[in-house]
Amino acid sequence: MSARSKARKRALDILFQADVRGEDLPSMLAVEAKRAASEPAREASWLYARDIVDGVIDNRDAIDEQITTFAKDWTLARMPAVDRAVLRIGVWEILYNDEVPVAVAIDEAVELAKEFSTDDSGAFVHGVLARIARAS
Repeated sequence: MSARSKARKRALDILFQADVRGEDLPSMLAVEAKRAASEPAREASWLYARDIVDGVIDNRDAIDEQITTFAKDWTLARMPAVDRAVLRIGVWEILYNDEVPVAVAIDEAVELAKEFSTDDSGAFVHGVLARIARAS
């Protein structure tokens, strides 16, 4: 598994935990940064995970607006927390990270959804991200 794939899992964990616990995302990121400092072997995945979470923090309103606009008949509140987090990662990579090809961002998000969410989440995430990618 690539360092970026591992980073996406770390970012998913941070975003999911903050959402479910109702905690402040920057605070969760700080806690994870402290933990990462004691794990130098995982530095490569930590750096990109931090970039993702910082990007979501900086662009949260615009990211959520994209998700809400393109998730047909689904509100953010109605989505499983894992799907919200995966979509936020995918949207950030599609719209704000030119280093990641759109197809890779979508594929990685779909794989995270399949691994960590419901049976239908992979298709749902794919549909939303594909519509966002086409519109951007």
